[in-house]
Amino acid sequence: MTALDKAASPAPVTADELPALRRRITAVLIASQILGGLGVATGIALATVLAQQVSGTEALSGLAPTATVAGTAVLSMPLAALMTARGRRPGLVLAYLLGALGAGVVVLAAVVDNFPLLLLGMAAFGAGSSANLQARFAAADLAEPERRARAISNVVWATTIGAVLGPNIAAPAGRSVSGLGIPAAAGPFVWAAGVFLVSAALVLVLLRPDPLLTARALSPADRSPEGRSLRAGMRAVRESPMARLALVTVAASHTAMVSIMSMTPVALSHHGAGIELIGLVISAHIAGMYAFSPVMGWLADRIGRLAVIGLAAGLLSLAALLAGTAGASHGQTAAGLFVLGLGWSAGLVSGSTLLTDSVPQPARAAVQGLSDLTMNTSAGIGGAAAGLIVAQASYSWLNVVGACLLLPMAALAVRRALS
Repeated sequence: MTALDKAASPAPVTADELPALRRRITAVLIASQILGGLGVATGIALATVLAQQVSGTEALSGLAPTATVAGTAVLSMPLAALMTARGRRPGLVLAYLLGALGAGVVVLAAVVDNFPLLLLGMAAFGAGSSANLQARFAAADLAEPERRARAISNVVWATTIGAVLGPNIAAPAGRSVSGLGIPAAAGPFVWAAGVFLVSAALVLVLLRPDPLLTARALSPADRSPEGRSLRAGMRAVRESPMARLALVTVAASHTAMVSIMSMTPVALSHHGAGIELIGLVISAHIAGMYAFSPVMGWLADRIGRLAVIGLAAGLLSLAALLAGTAGASHGQTAAGLFVLGLGWSAGLVSGSTLLTDSVPQPARAAVQGLSDLTMNTSAGIGGAAAGLIVAQASYSWLNVVGACLLLPMAALAVRRALS
């Protein structure tokens, strides 16, 4: 162990202290997740509107959320490398600070009317999403194996609060900057920057001792730094069929969800749905994504990770069937989007838990960063392709393609269950 490693190592934790420490770490992560989710949802709510105003064309407005997804993906591995070397706390704090910086750059771009600068800011803003994603893994660091899925799902659930509140405070945030020479559509990013700064301060002060470093200290066999590199993480995935299944599950679930969800408002509008109805459908979808994640965590711990991966494949396929055959039935489309959220939740919780289960403790942070890189890159490609599929074929065919994305995941899960 180097002098740097010794300086970063937390004080020893006894078995009697572990339960209270787990509860405190989880509470801090849930609080930061609520704030982080609020910051992301507040900023994203009017991102396309702001992009249209700055670029001067509706055709480029979709590049703003795309830049955020790209930033989340690109920043996943550097943040994972930092966490691998120094622990969760420095990585999460840096991610929230980068998100705040990105929000500030977006506001500056809006003031000076510079579209490339806006996209750069949106990419850095994606670090806030990276922090939210990594928080679920931080919850698993000290969790007992038989309760690991529930630990992850509780942190995922906390995103519900921020995701629901964020869009609702976007309008007040816009009005709050009216006298400052800042466009109203950029107001949510001013608030998002402040929320991210509070999140960073919360993690910096209260996420002690660091859960990842504490987990390493509690496992004498895993204290060697040799197995912590990104190369070691990739090797761990190659050597573990379960880890490969977990990566495919998270990536396929996320890509299918993003692809179908992103084009549903367009399909609804083509069938006469107004903004209010579209908002309700997306709200039901978000509720399916986050509100029921503790149920998915409980199931993954009770009946097994593979069973819930199978459930995810079934729910996502059912969602594609409902949405793809809905036509002008807005109720059926809403049901499909709700089930789509449930399937995503099942896939994310079970896949994330299985991934943590399947690789050695030293390599986990690197592998988890690889997971977030894979899922966000895949979803970015899927979201871009979704528009082309709808334009060239139809929304129904998009759902067929989304269902086909689940076949490798389902086949691998059946193979592992039978082996």
